Amino acid sequence: MSISRRNARRSVRILGLASASAALVLGVSGQALACNISEFSAEAVCTGGKGSIVVTDKDFSGQKATVTVFLENNGADEKKIGEQEVTGTREGAKITFDEDWKPGAVYRVSVNVPRFINNKDITPNLTAPATACGKEDSPAPSASASESAKPSPSETEPAEESASPSDSASESAAAPASDVPSNAPSAAIGDSNLAETGANSNTGLIAGVAGALVVVGGGAVYFGMRRRGAKTGS
Repeated sequence: MSISRRNARRSVRILGLASASAALVLGVSGQALACNISEFSAEAVCTGGKGSIVVTDKDFSGQKATVTVFLENNGADEKKIGEQEVTGTREGAKITFDEDWKPGAVYRVSVNVPRFINNKDITPNLTAPATACGKEDSPAPSASASESAKPSPSETEPAEESASPSDSASESAAAPASDVPSNAPSAAIGDSNLAETGANSNTGLIAGVAGALVVVGGGAVYFGMRRRGAKTGS
């Protein structure tokens, strides 16, 4: 059975229409992928104690985009921070703008993709965090390190022990004289002898006068008795 020319023409028209429809669908889908501004995002971060703005492009259609960042002031562009080109990937291609942002600063991020995105802004505008980036502080010494720096009791004991000989020397110097062998009587013994003999009082003088009186009295008695004997013999 042969195919008529009329049926052949009809089949060609159907194939052409289907091809055109498929091309249109592919073009529209590709355009839709490239025109989605939601594939772009921005954030203010701190790197090494310095601020920066990072823009991420997840548009994997292969279109090259131009990203421009502006510092805003009361809803108007105050300063252009910078402009860079980026080609997005499915995982997300990142570009970084060096900006020492202040807490709460507002930035407008504009994206332009020829024939697809005509200078559209990432919404809402980027607002920097409330805390500024600070310099990285050196790590504080750990408690174990500070404890190891302190001298241990075993290290301090020799110093205390070394001081003990001087203490013993001072004790030996301050020891009573009675511990040292000597011919001289100790102060305690002398005090006791003086107290017993009365050397500290006038006892010696009184004893001497009494002895003299005894001698004088004895002589007087002797001479008196001798004179009385002489008278008796006469």
